[in-house]
Amino acid sequence: MELTFLGAAGEVTGSCHLLEVGGRRVLLDCGMIQGGREAEARNAEPFPFDPASIDAVILSHAHIDHSGRLPQLVRHGFRGRIHTHAATRDLARVMLRDAAFLEEKDAEHESRRRARRGQEGVEPAFTRADATAAVRRIHAHQYGQPHEVVPGVTLTLHDAGHILGSATVEVELTEGETRRRVVFSGDLGHRGAPILRDPEPLERADLVLLESTYGGRNHRDWDATWEELAGILERARHDRGNVLIPAFAVGRTQELLYVLDRHYAEWGVDRWQLFLDSPMAIEATEIYARHWKLYDETARQWRGQQANPFRLPNLHFSRTANQSRAINRIHSGAMVIAGSGMCSGGRILHHFKHHLWRRETEVLITGFQARGTPGRALVDGAQEIKVWGEPIRVGAKVHTIGGLSAHADSNGLVEWYGHFRGRPPVALVHGEAEQRDALAERLAGEYGAPVLTPGLGERMDLADPDRLLPAG
Repeated sequence: MELTFLGAAGEVTGSCHLLEVGGRRVLLDCGMIQGGREAEARNAEPFPFDPASIDAVILSHAHIDHSGRLPQLVRHGFRGRIHTHAATRDLARVMLRDAAFLEEKDAEHESRRRARRGQEGVEPAFTRADATAAVRRIHAHQYGQPHEVVPGVTLTLHDAGHILGSATVEVELTEGETRRRVVFSGDLGHRGAPILRDPEPLERADLVLLESTYGGRNHRDWDATWEELAGILERARHDRGNVLIPAFAVGRTQELLYVLDRHYAEWGVDRWQLFLDSPMAIEATEIYARHWKLYDETARQWRGQQANPFRLPNLHFSRTANQSRAINRIHSGAMVIAGSGMCSGGRILHHFKHHLWRRETEVLITGFQARGTPGRALVDGAQEIKVWGEPIRVGAKVHTIGGLSAHADSNGLVEWYGHFRGRPPVALVHGEAEQRDALAERLAGEYGAPVLTPGLGERMDLADPDRLLPAG
């Protein structure tokens, strides 16, 4: 009975962990690595296991850093089931198709570049056909319903409150006389966030795998966050510029639309031309609207009054490239929500090319920015970034709205762990070293918790989950 840490160990993205129980092999997540070309090049490397040997996958949620390599897994021989929440299945259908389209597009571009040098072309890491094949392998569950995914591994999903359908994964493992309960937090949501319920606390575990994205940092409180956002919009309206909001298509976009709808008159939202410039975000928003039963009580009540809380009167959906290009002819009064969330691709770069150098432009950073991404450079105060190889001066005012994070902060993570009886060992994953180590210090100091900080490839004997074994 063994657990191997194959991703998001000492870094935020690429979530992937391998459970081996009674001769069966189950993956917890199978995510892409994100954060610049060098980091993302690792996605093309072979898996450190034979995909055909994997019996099942348990997917915590649809974000690409947790789900994005599933099409590759299928392409290289995986034939088992992928177990996840029903809402995650719907979102994954959209997100994996989009990721595959980008893979095909990048491969086509690289092949043309190589052809000009007389070199052979390249194949995409996976295709839209692979993404479709992966989605067909998804077996959907609801929260709180136990299900045996393979003999010796029983799964129960619990609401993680991070994005629609996000789950904390509880697995009961049996091998001979040995029984263990492992809880994988997935990505835990930020308490009090709009739309979704707060993360569900659990009490029993023999081992906890806990994310640590913001392990050493606390978010601003919600009242201060809304006050800050209202103030930025007021100043932007006074400066007569545009507001550019790079946002993750799933989760952050829907929260922004919901909050703008709730404060429509108070914040003068009606004075803006509001654009959602992302086909994937538009589809994800429609999925959010369908799964309203997963909302918290406040959002369900608001939906009862509004019918659809994401359909603002002045909101324009930009589905086509021509519609997106037309936005850049507007020099004042446009508020544009566009992907990608870390500014590493997508339509936000077109808007940066046209407006980032203008002093009257406001840029709102509303989510985590991985190292090596243009978004992280903006947060760190870069005077210039490159857009498709062209240097663009940063004349815009850049605001980091940290309180909008969809991740639990340090206090939230510590509080969530504090519900476990007996203080089980906790392995910290999904965090850069500085954040992870800060959380480790808090958990050990405040709870006396046995804390492990696994490195890539390190293993754990689940019969003795208090120590790590070397890779290999």
